[in-house]
Amino acid sequence: MKHVAVKTPTLTVVGAGPGDLDLITVKAIKAIESADVILYDALVNEDLLNYAKKDTECIFVGKRKGCYSYQQEQINELIVMKAQTKGHVVRLKGGDPFIFGRGAEEIDYVRPFGLETYVVPGITSASAVPAYQGIPLTKRGSSESFWVVTATTKNHTLSQDVALAAQSTATVVILMGMHKLSQIVEVFKGFGKQNTAVAIIQNGTREDEQVGIGTIESIEYLAQEKQLSSPAIIIIGDVVKERAVLGEIKHEFAKA
Repeated sequence: MKHVAVKTPTLTVVGAGPGDLDLITVKAIKAIESADVILYDALVNEDLLNYAKKDTECIFVGKRKGCYSYQQEQINELIVMKAQTKGHVVRLKGGDPFIFGRGAEEIDYVRPFGLETYVVPGITSASAVPAYQGIPLTKRGSSESFWVVTATTKNHTLSQDVALAAQSTATVVILMGMHKLSQIVEVFKGFGKQNTAVAIIQNGTREDEQVGIGTIESIEYLAQEKQLSSPAIIIIGDVVKERAVLGEIKHEFAKA
């Protein structure tokens, strides 16, 4: 009788980076290459799936324009089921899975089922996307710190942390905030910050990246004029005016 090796049920939560295919870690590629099943989100660059084995099962479990292919509870159950039947499940998430990515929640869910669990950090869009536009989140004389805030809470209301961040002198990076842009603008106006610089970067680090630069007073008009929408990152603070001049580095590397 042929002996069939039983694979250990395993979950590796992997950060896929902000979008540029090259902004992926070596460890993340190794995890993808070893996966028996990959569950991937909407913000993941699907070209990363080319690193997977030919027989790896790849399942899209992301959300697009408010439509869920799977609810979070279903994803949790799917991870356990696939790990128990196939072995190594890679949960591939945009950016870093432990920054507004529910990576820790999924690990907490599967641990009681006996899965081995690992995490591979990713390059977060919160810092990489501004950097690709030459915007430093901190710079002497402009900003000594930065906040990273999700605009939308579990109850779909504006996070109270936005108001706390608005009162500081820090750079404020807001994720998942385009549907709350009007409310965000009103919060900052309420603290007398009408003239504070703002950048909105849509599809950051990707070929179809779009950028709008303005102030709290003008940013809603600019967003409408340039048709900026999700997925996008909002950066608020004086550092937006401190943009470094960058060449098309990513294209030059590609030619090398």
